Amino acid sequence: MTDRKKGIHALYRDDPVKADAAVWGRRTDPVTRRGFLKGSGLAAMSAAVGASIPFAHLMPGGLIPAALAQNDAPFEIPGKEGLIVLNDRPVNAETPAHLLDDRVTPAKRLFVRNNGVPPVTGSIDADAWELTFGGESVEREVTLTIADLKSRFEHHTYQLQLECGGNGRSEFVPPASGNQWTTGAIGCPRWTGVRLRDVLEHVGVKTDAVYVAYYGADTHVSGDPRKVPISRGVPLGKALEDESLIAWAMNGEDIPPMNGYPLRLVIAGWPGSVAGKWLKSIVVRDRVHDGPKMKGASYRVPCEPVAPGTVVPDEEMCIIESMPVKSLVTFPKSGIEHDVASLLAVRGHAWAGDREVSAVHVSIDFGATWTQAALEKPVNRLAWQHWQAAVEFPQRGYYEVWARATDDTGRAQPMVLPRWNPKGYLNNACHRIAVQAV
Repeated sequence: MTDRKKGIHALYRDDPVKADAAVWGRRTDPVTRRGFLKGSGLAAMSAAVGASIPFAHLMPGGLIPAALAQNDAPFEIPGKEGLIVLNDRPVNAETPAHLLDDRVTPAKRLFVRNNGVPPVTGSIDADAWELTFGGESVEREVTLTIADLKSRFEHHTYQLQLECGGNGRSEFVPPASGNQWTTGAIGCPRWTGVRLRDVLEHVGVKTDAVYVAYYGADTHVSGDPRKVPISRGVPLGKALEDESLIAWAMNGEDIPPMNGYPLRLVIAGWPGSVAGKWLKSIVVRDRVHDGPKMKGASYRVPCEPVAPGTVVPDEEMCIIESMPVKSLVTFPKSGIEHDVASLLAVRGHAWAGDREVSAVHVSIDFGATWTQAALEKPVNRLAWQHWQAAVEFPQRGYYEVWARATDDTGRAQPMVLPRWNPKGYLNNACHRIAVQAV
């Protein structure tokens, strides 16, 4: 016989209900989705997390305890600290939630999401870097250097959220292909540059313009110079927003090489893939852009809800635009011990794509009850918002602190998972951390 073993994540990806039964002996009510965990199963889970679980009867079925689900082993990338690598060709790495506690994301903590191989830029003259404007719907083709951009156009600085469309992909069942992001493909640094709108007005945009797209200097991982790793875009209206920037600086310094030095787009609130790095060309199109990663299932979700595992035809997939409402617990770190006799201070960030967050609530009983947190206004449009709360634990044991944000249209984060899609995009389920009350 062959001794075949699977890790807990693999078991839960294959079939979370069966995994519950196999690992803990837990059964799930098909109507309420609550998991029934008693006797030896409850004892086993309590032993695994290191304490009794006062609200075990409220824990949803098919849910891996946060204490077992999260891993923050660091990986070193030049210029970065504490990031977890997901892929090395191309390089993709995320930031553990507790390392995103800064109000303004430091360069060393901003996630890395590459589709190709970054250009070598260590010895370049950044001011001489050229950006070309073209496409069917420009009045004239123009090439500008970074020095031209700095001297001819007004400079603007905004704190802007940047999030990968696949952030949270690892939680989808059945699993989706691609980098298995957990929660750390998000950041909100300060970006400095010129408005894309101002430069487009200088170049001249025809009345038939529909889309604005980019090409970067990165190369395809295959090494084939004829292949473009990614070229995406946004509708003209999004490109013309005040906050859509051609940026050369982040937090007052050069953009890190892995994040697009010396020049990139910053298009906040939409998937980070529309914010092209190592920017070399901007094209104004008279149609929806058709570059690599614009068609098929790339950065698209089913136009209508589908059952998990469904094969969806390309023509029934819609391009992702504004990202959904979301929140993150950045303090304390998941897995801490806390004195049951004192309140626990909890804080984090919340954001909602093109929208503003109107409220954040926290729960310690797996979403059965919620308490409203204090929420700050954003420093500018499309920046994340900071929240804080204090929670009290009724007795010793294992708890999970969940955070749930609601946007200004009334849309709230789902407690466990949003609707499934083939590529695992737009997971905005409640973030949760594990706490041992002792």
